[in-house]
Amino acid sequence: MFVRLIRRGAFGLLVSLIFFYAVFPFYWAIVSSLRTGQALFSTDLVPHSFDVRNYVAVFAEQPFGLNILNSLLVAGTTVLLSLALAVPACYALGRIAFRGRVPLLFAFLGVSMFPQIAVLSGMFEIIQALGLYNRLLGLSLCYLLVTLPLTVWVLTAFMRDLPREIEEAALVDGASPLLLVWRILLPLMAPAIMATGLLAFIAAWNEFLFALTFTISSETRTVPVAIALISGATGYELPWGNVMAASVTVTLPLVVLVLIFQRRIVAGLTVGAIKT
Repeated sequence: MFVRLIRRGAFGLLVSLIFFYAVFPFYWAIVSSLRTGQALFSTDLVPHSFDVRNYVAVFAEQPFGLNILNSLLVAGTTVLLSLALAVPACYALGRIAFRGRVPLLFAFLGVSMFPQIAVLSGMFEIIQALGLYNRLLGLSLCYLLVTLPLTVWVLTAFMRDLPREIEEAALVDGASPLLLVWRILLPLMAPAIMATGLLAFIAAWNEFLFALTFTISSETRTVPVAIALISGATGYELPWGNVMAASVTVTLPLVVLVLIFQRRIVAGLTVGAIKT
């Protein structure tokens, strides 16, 4: 009994430390975003007053609302393109036996292992050749390098775990492969699609290097670049209050989405973890 209490206490302490380590930076960003002037350098964990002037300044001094809209459009387009390409690919990789299937899967995984800086020059040449420099569609195509391998791997593992009897019964009833995927398999894959879609959205929303390289005007910048380019009145001082306010503004919606769909995310990512 005593040993069990010690184990529970140690486990609770470990969870508390991990929670504090993960949540405290975001809490401090919120506290700092509500401070101005010398109060920004205060070490008080609980602010004595709340000031929203940093949030007003973020939207008044630059087109931050437009930058948020750009990020929404780019991330949404990236998710749609990733899922549109990954769903047929996962059906082929998970259901159809053909030569080279395993090497092809590992090729998808290998693409995601390259650092972004290694493919930056090649992507720049492609984007220039397509005439998509400083365009939101060009960013979405670049982000597929990050999101497509993840969606293909997760959805393929999920597809392998679906009972083949469902597919066989639909084929016996005369369903075409397209109808089989669209009307039968796609609804069953909803947890995995939601999980991978949300993870792809977060990856596209937070991406910085491609967005910095392939956009030049403030009207096409996404929020990570817009936050990085926030400067003071002289151009040399960094207004930490504005930076924190902008960071909280773009992070809070993602936190809310993850909290709302956390069960579907866990269900989508754990299916196929044992049998692959």
